[in-house]
Amino acid sequence: MASENFDPRVDSGSQRLAASVKILIAGGFGVGKTTMVSAISEITPLRTEELITEVSTGVDDLSGVESKETTTVALDFGRITIDRDLVLYLFGTPGQDRFWFLWDELSRGALGAVVLADTRRLSNSFAAVDFFERRGLPFIIGVNCFDGAPRYTVDEVRDALDLDPHTPVLLCDARSRDSAKSVLLTLVQHLIELAGRAPVTT
Repeated sequence: MASENFDPRVDSGSQRLAASVKILIAGGFGVGKTTMVSAISEITPLRTEELITEVSTGVDDLSGVESKETTTVALDFGRITIDRDLVLYLFGTPGQDRFWFLWDELSRGALGAVVLADTRRLSNSFAAVDFFERRGLPFIIGVNCFDGAPRYTVDEVRDALDLDPHTPVLLCDARSRDSAKSVLLTLVQHLIELAGRAPVTT
């Protein structure tokens, strides 16, 4: 992993610009988006978290995450340098339904997305999956393995979410830098494979 002191914009040996790729970290409320961006970012992440107050009562579904005290109200932002040729800019989306109008703006210019899923509330992933499928934006599923949550196999999650067989699904721990890096590398590889399968136009 690149040093925090490395400037990804320029390769000092060849003066090449590193490719910058915008990636979304998406999913339902409380699935670990802010946690993943914070775990992997090589810069101090930008967070727009606010305390959950009585305003959320009857509006936000806190079932399964009753102990959650803060929530993202706009976006999370981080950066990770994969190597001297590739830098990922990470945009974590807000999870509550009332902030979904921001997803359209955040998805502009993105090449792909990680949809985080929570097996305690797997049905909350349908909206995010549908969002990216409708827009034709490639995505993978990262099943965030919360302590004490039900454990399912990758195939069981794929069937439950009715995913295309080519959509990668992997188990992860959003708190772990290595696990988060593995998820992002899987997405990058998926994007490369899709680009290779795309028809060439002349």
